[in-house]
Amino acid sequence: MSTTVPSIVDPVEEKLPLPRLVPLALQHVLVMYAGAVAVPLIIGRALKLPPEDIAFLISADLFACGIATLVQCLGFPGVGIKLPVMMGVTFASVGPMLSMAASPEIGLLGIYGSVIAAGIFGIAVAPFVSRLLPLFPPVVTGTIIMVIGISLMRVGINWAGGGLPSFTRVINGETVQVSNAAYGSLDGLAISAFVLVVILALIKWGKGFVANVAVLLGIIAGAVLAAILGKMHFDKVASAAWFDIVLPLHFGVPQLHLIPIVTMCIVMVVVMIESLGMFLALGEMTGKKIDQEALTKGLRADGVGTFIGGLFNTFPYTSFSQNVGLVGVTGVRSRWVTVAGGVIMLILGLLPKMSALVEAVPLVVLGGAGLVMFGMVAATGARILTSVDFKTNRYNLFVVAISVGFGMIPLVAPNFFKHLPHELHPLLESGILLSAIVAVALNFFFNGVVSAERARADASAAAASAEHA
Repeated sequence: MSTTVPSIVDPVEEKLPLPRLVPLALQHVLVMYAGAVAVPLIIGRALKLPPEDIAFLISADLFACGIATLVQCLGFPGVGIKLPVMMGVTFASVGPMLSMAASPEIGLLGIYGSVIAAGIFGIAVAPFVSRLLPLFPPVVTGTIIMVIGISLMRVGINWAGGGLPSFTRVINGETVQVSNAAYGSLDGLAISAFVLVVILALIKWGKGFVANVAVLLGIIAGAVLAAILGKMHFDKVASAAWFDIVLPLHFGVPQLHLIPIVTMCIVMVVVMIESLGMFLALGEMTGKKIDQEALTKGLRADGVGTFIGGLFNTFPYTSFSQNVGLVGVTGVRSRWVTVAGGVIMLILGLLPKMSALVEAVPLVVLGGAGLVMFGMVAATGARILTSVDFKTNRYNLFVVAISVGFGMIPLVAPNFFKHLPHELHPLLESGILLSAIVAVALNFFFNGVVSAERARADASAAAASAEHA
């Protein structure tokens, strides 16, 4: 009498029943939604785009999120790591893009040109990036991620204040600074504080799914309060279409400028190094061996996603860390869950009313959430730094201290580099890139380069530590 041994299903390849698959996929979408729409809101408002264009940016972002996620999870020949990954716009690109947005010669089309070029660059260098890992030990990556959070905190604080303290306006042919009378109003600060309190309460007393979507629930609660107080208006929501197609090159043909392209390519390298660490951590969570070929495919998908982002009127894409952490929290390792999440993002991108509703959320509501989101980015960097040896290697203290100092220059002294060539300003005005360059240089000067095997282990440990933060 013969007995058959039941086949063991690879948990990464497990296809879950639809009633279980959809809620799990929706959870991944909800966890990343607030972060996914933050970047188009930041850039759109920095460019002073009209509300309907900002709403389109959000739709395009959600649509491209879906495409990039499907590329990464489904996998195609030579592209995609085929792990449970959700892709979203990286915050690392915000600083450089804000600098580009402030330049009339570059603007939105110049940003898209640099994003497309960076995507092509990422596709080309993907096989070589893993070899750069020894240049990015935890002392470097932790510092860079911490500076990203600190740099973005300025955005969150200004959101809570209701915008910017002042803004430029052309009066009688002259550009003048006009004070923002609504900045720091008590009712706006109260709404931001309310959102922050709701988020913290949900994080402390919420369980499971509720705690995972605390930021989104806080934004919803703040939006309801703002609507009750007459601070949120829905006229654009009413006029928006129920369904629309996101077409590529909506704003025109992208423009190519050398310095923005170089700047965005540097951002792409930093993003790919971060993704590499996340892939290694995800491999440990799922029990999947991540070899050189898999890393190359995953990193190449970052480049493809970024290229697609530039074509579809949005920005550079990377693996979202909160979703990597969610895999560890839920224990669900199936990549088909995030494939379904990518489909949901595609559908949301085709619903302009949803995008208009998000755009209608007042800045003060986003302010309370921004303090949490951006602060957690900085805290993640600090958590990675806890794995760094500061006791026996005092050089690491200098790497962190000086790199953070350089990263603060654009924040505390915006005119520090004003006498240097104007073409360099998009690079010099990004504290994130300054910090990255200085950290790599100082670490190489003090510590040299560790072995590739040691670097892989350090990156995996640091990324896993960050996801548990």
